[in-house]
Amino acid sequence: MPRTNGHHLGQAAVQGPALPEERTVHSVLDLALRIGEVQMASGAGASDVTATIIAVSAAYGLPHCEVDVIFTSITVACQRGTEEPPITSLRVVRSRGLDYTRLADVETLVGQIAARLISVRDARAELERITTAPHPYPRWLATAAYAGMAAAITVLIGGEALMAVFAALITAVVDRVGRVLNRRALPFFFQQVVGGGLATGAALGLLASGMLNVRPTVLVAAAITVLLSGLSVVSTVQDAITGYNVTAAGRTMEVSLMTAGLIAGVVLALNTATTLGMAYTPLADPLPPSAFRLPVQTVAGAAAAGLFALASYAKPRALLVAAAAGGVGTATYGALTLTGTSPIAASGLAAVVIGFAGGMISRRFRMPPLVVAVSGMVPLLPGLTTYRAVFELAVERSLNGLPTLMVAAAIALALAAGVVLGEYLAQPVRSGLGRLERRLAGPRMSGPLRPTERRLE
Repeated sequence: MPRTNGHHLGQAAVQGPALPEERTVHSVLDLALRIGEVQMASGAGASDVTATIIAVSAAYGLPHCEVDVIFTSITVACQRGTEEPPITSLRVVRSRGLDYTRLADVETLVGQIAARLISVRDARAELERITTAPHPYPRWLATAAYAGMAAAITVLIGGEALMAVFAALITAVVDRVGRVLNRRALPFFFQQVVGGGLATGAALGLLASGMLNVRPTVLVAAAITVLLSGLSVVSTVQDAITGYNVTAAGRTMEVSLMTAGLIAGVVLALNTATTLGMAYTPLADPLPPSAFRLPVQTVAGAAAAGLFALASYAKPRALLVAAAAGGVGTATYGALTLTGTSPIAASGLAAVVIGFAGGMISRRFRMPPLVVAVSGMVPLLPGLTTYRAVFELAVERSLNGLPTLMVAAAIALALAAGVVLGEYLAQPVRSGLGRLERRLAGPRMSGPLRPTERRLE
């Protein structure tokens, strides 16, 4: 009997896996996309979002889904065999903001879904409750946390108690003004311009009024650190490392634009002060590394990390872990600089310690490693180096500011890459070498560690 392509004529076509009815497929994909949207809006990396969507889809009987994550949208296509067209859903990520309690609650929900403990309908209802719930703390407490963070950063980089108080007051004003501008839908670039200009202008105003008898370098550097802390540097580097280049490019553009807005605000304030005839005030030299100041710096770093987590609405348990990570990272950085290690290398190594500790502890306490990683690296952000670069370029009119600005960028990249590497290295220890079978899932700052048996390229 003749054969065609190795099969008998009239033989039934090969069918794909049996799937739920189309209505159920749409419901599952919508749930998975909404969960991915919350993660993306909270600063999670594209690989984390992909792993989470695959885990949710597989738990509800969708054996093979293709996920495409870019900076502003998420697309999922569910394959339905060889004769049925795939079902595709898309969701646009329109808003972004830090609410680590919401992210942690979504992580808990994903764990329940992966363990098949909750139905699709109940999961949708729980997700709706999570996303519509108000922030766990009042907004004024977040402002107070940012103010306290600025005070801690001031102490960390060598400021005195009075300067810490002024830094807290300036940051509180900047935060409230930013809140008002955000309500009026002013683009974030211009919010950064206003924040940088207001912080610098307030510090220069205090100096001109005689209330401060020192140069305002530390005050402005503390405010810049606070404004830099909300940028998604960790997720940007994580996306680039894990191969999500389109998303990494989008995040890089956002971070660059926000940083440019901050620099523009600082430059505007400095040039305005010069135009108004304010006396030239050179930069204050950074304090040299000192073993005697290391305990104070460690405490200040822990306070800054914990207060940033509080300002980002993290849960109480996460506040303690974030503070511990910030203290350990600051102590590591301080110890390395005492040995003569360059700031870039010291920042990267300290970030590895933060990422490793965060990866070990956060999963045990059932919190996203992203919370610990981002909070822990806040005390090490190059606010002082950034201000020095801007001052050299705008006031001193010196090209020395360009290398200084490159150093600041290198420190930020070293911090982000070190955190991602540290979390990656924590996986064998956290999972156990026997159960790991020598396979690593890749850096995971959010979502399930191993979503399915399928390998994620």
